[in-house]
Amino acid sequence: MFMLRRATLRAIPKFPTIQQPRRSLGSVSAIDSAIFRTLFGTDEIRKVFDDRAYLNRCVDAETALARAQSHCNVIPSHIGDIVTAKAQGAELDFDRLRRETEIVGYPIFPLVRQLSAICGDEAGRYVHWGATTQDIMDLASILQMKEGLDIVERTLRSVIKNLEFLSKKHRDTPMAGRTHLQHALPITFGHKCAIWLSGFQRHLERLEQLKPRALMVQFGGAAGSLASLGSGDDGIRVRKEMARDLGLSDPPITWHVARDGVAEITNYLALVGGSLGKLALDIIIMSSNELSEVSEPFVLHRGSSSTMPQKRNPISSEVILAASKILRSNAGLVLDGMVSDFERASGPWHLEWVAVPESFVIAVGALNQADFALSGLVVNPKQMLKNLYSTRGLIVAEAVMMGLAPHVGRQVAHDVVYEACKDSIENDTTLLEALQKREDITGKISNDDLSSLCDAKNYLGSCGLMVDEVLAASK
Repeated sequence: MFMLRRATLRAIPKFPTIQQPRRSLGSVSAIDSAIFRTLFGTDEIRKVFDDRAYLNRCVDAETALARAQSHCNVIPSHIGDIVTAKAQGAELDFDRLRRETEIVGYPIFPLVRQLSAICGDEAGRYVHWGATTQDIMDLASILQMKEGLDIVERTLRSVIKNLEFLSKKHRDTPMAGRTHLQHALPITFGHKCAIWLSGFQRHLERLEQLKPRALMVQFGGAAGSLASLGSGDDGIRVRKEMARDLGLSDPPITWHVARDGVAEITNYLALVGGSLGKLALDIIIMSSNELSEVSEPFVLHRGSSSTMPQKRNPISSEVILAASKILRSNAGLVLDGMVSDFERASGPWHLEWVAVPESFVIAVGALNQADFALSGLVVNPKQMLKNLYSTRGLIVAEAVMMGLAPHVGRQVAHDVVYEACKDSIENDTTLLEALQKREDITGKISNDDLSSLCDAKNYLGSCGLMVDEVLAASK
């Protein structure tokens, strides 16, 4: 039975182990759950967005600000180095920070109080000089997203590599192309894989384009005017130096309430999720017993049922499909967050605190699942061929129509072949047999040509050439 076929892997798939260290069972989110966390994310991406990482990035923002202001002689030139040396790696009182954040509503004022004390009387007075809470929180989030996008890119490239392999290997593997879940025309499995691949190639291009546009430094002061550093260009010079220091783009103006950059990054993850979801849905349907054209890599008990021993469910694809829906939902949240009031949002900004970290974890988790599924995907060319011929020639009715059209015109040819298809279905015969009974067809096309037109393997169009072009684009 095909569902139990063991995968012949070109490499051991990177299947995430379920053996995790003992964790708290108090989580209410699947992405942080001790039970479900490996399905929906990876520890690597979670560590980029967990509380400790976020606070470390807030510290990075504060120290970068102090260094830039020292470099620009806005504060004494030696202060930046002192703040950096004392603040980075300092032990923070997280319980105190949590309690004070609950009161204040934001973590930066409580954080600055601790950092100022840690840096001492001389340097401590310059911590957070001229900044506002959102400057630091936005900058910390951008630094997280910058690191997160590096992980997205690395995993995306691995998915692309797997799809390149499948596209090349199955360039000429014929199968049924389906529209509306019915046989349409013959294609190749390599053509299907190359269509998947082309989307991810564009995502890689989009990623390179959005980085300089969306990964922007944030420093604007209380209302975005940088008035705290005077009426000259000190604030702008500091902002430029911070951008250079942190490897970020320097925007021409404060973006406290211009949230298109954050929305673009989160919507980019949703686009990746959409492509992953399409791929997963195809694999799920192709894995059904009625088709049995592909299956996910064999791992003992992977996709098993508690009551049906024969089951081998496409678990990775199911998780990917769910993840793609979550990503599209979060994309809507950050679009709502763009509609901000005046110079500081009174609530929409908070949507990003939920949507951005979750989207990164979910996106990387879905990419990781796709990487696993594709790295050892079991492909069954014999079953693909069997399915291709299962309609006994009906799938190439267009080929016969196009072959007849030069003799009688396209519309007449369509109607004649339509009647032959109807006869084939009603009388349980092959399309060729139904065609051979019609003198209006046999009088125009020889039997050999008719037989050739009815062979599905002869009607693959430019599938192979398009696969070649997609693979060339990767190079």
